Amino acid sequence: MGHHPAVKVVKIALFAVVASAALGFLVKSLWNVLMPPIFGWHMITFWQGLGLFLLSKILFGGFHRHGGGGRARWRQRMKDRWDHMTPEDREKFRKGMRCGRAPFASHAETQI
Repeated sequence: MGHHPAVKVVKIALFAVVASAALGFLVKSLWNVLMPPIFGWHMITFWQGLGLFLLSKILFGGFHRHGGGGRARWRQRMKDRWDHMTPEDREKFRKGMRCGRAPFASHAETQI
């Protein structure tokens, strides 16, 4: 009962077109409602709004996927490693993270 891969591609492409149109309209609307009254700037068109959205994604947001969470995956891997360490390995790791110093030791104390 599987779907043909071409159907999935068409669905994704259709979603991308609809999402792009909605986001372009949203950016255009927000710009035209906020910027001209506040700063006296000109109103923009739909295509300028879409371009502004794409530019902001490139400069600030990127186009990465949000599913799964990279930080959560990293945290889980570190927890798994920590659970498999011996107490000696844990102490060695702690010292390596502190460069051999206590967390709040003064410079004079680390010289001893």
